[in-house]
Amino acid sequence: MKKILIGKVVSNKMLKTVVVMVERKFRYPLYKKVITRHKKYQVHNEDLQLNVGDIVKISETKPISKNKHFIVIEKINDKSQITNNKSSSNVKK
Repeated sequence: MKKILIGKVVSNKMLKTVVVMVERKFRYPLYKKVITRHKKYQVHNEDLQLNVGDIVKISETKPISKNKHFIVIEKINDKSQITNNKSSSNVKK
């Protein structure tokens, strides 16, 4: 079964590769506190135009290189839509 993760693009400076940060939250067993952990994955990006801040869905695949084991499936959100939504919500208030 392939892993499918959702994360945020934090770097796009390499050719055909982006770095995606995936956050996960879990409850610490002893103290019952919710803890956030994150991990960065190098992801193969063949032809999608991705910018820093975009939200993407990635899937596990066979190794493409030493560090790349995931590919981009789709772009869920982009940074411009998020900033436009925030600015329009500020205007309504």
